[in-house]
Amino acid sequence: MKTTFTARHFQSSPDLKEYCLSAVEKLDQFFDKIIVCDIILKPGHDDDNPSIAELNVKVPGTLINLSEAAPSYEQAMGAAVDNAVRQIRKYKTKHFEHQ
Repeated sequence: MKTTFTARHFQSSPDLKEYCLSAVEKLDQFFDKIIVCDIILKPGHDDDNPSIAELNVKVPGTLINLSEAAPSYEQAMGAAVDNAVRQIRKYKTKHFEHQ
C-alpha cells in the first residue's frame, strides 16, 4: 500500500505525521489489496471540532472517502481509521465473499 500524507494550511509535527502513518498501516491487516491511502489533515471552521482528518482509500474498483472532525488531529485520525475499517469490511463482504 502506498501512503501519502498532506497537512493543509499548517505545519505538521513529525510526531503527528508518524502517528497518522502508523494508524493507517492498521488497515493492511483487514484488507491486503489496498492500492493507495491518502491522508489529508486540515483545520476546520467549527469551534468544537477544529481538526479535520480525511482519508481516501483506493481499493480495486472503488474509492473509499472518509472525513472526520474532532478536537485534535489524533482523535480525528483515529475516528477516520475506525470508520475506514468498517467500510473496508463492508466492501470486502460485498465484493469478495459472494463469488
